[in-house]
Amino acid sequence: MNEELKVQGAGSADKAKLAVAVMLALGGIVAFYALGDAPAWQRWLAVIAGLVLGAGALALSAYGRAIWQFVFESRVELRKIVWPTQRETLMTTAVVFVFVAVGGGFFWVVDLVLARLTRYLTGQG
Repeated sequence: MNEELKVQGAGSADKAKLAVAVMLALGGIVAFYALGDAPAWQRWLAVIAGLVLGAGALALSAYGRAIWQFVFESRVELRKIVWPTQRETLMTTAVVFVFVAVGGGFFWVVDLVLARLTRYLTGQG
């Protein structure tokens, strides 16, 4: 699977913005460890700053715009979902519990029979 992400309008400038975004995010993580003697809140502030700046750089690229477009299209699709009613959910849950109980009982009996058969064949019972 050697597929490259194809984003319309993504040129070398967008790839550079993507690289800068990754470097900023990694810089925040590196700063967390580099500031080992600093208070914890300063270390975490460096991580958050690196991630926010990286997200900002990503948002300015064609890749960031493609991500936002995907999010908006996903929300539109999410609104099209027909969710089951409470009664349908309860009935489906009840059916699942019944089948689990029946399956559990069946496999318990099979295990019991096979264990006794194994004991009989090996002479241990």
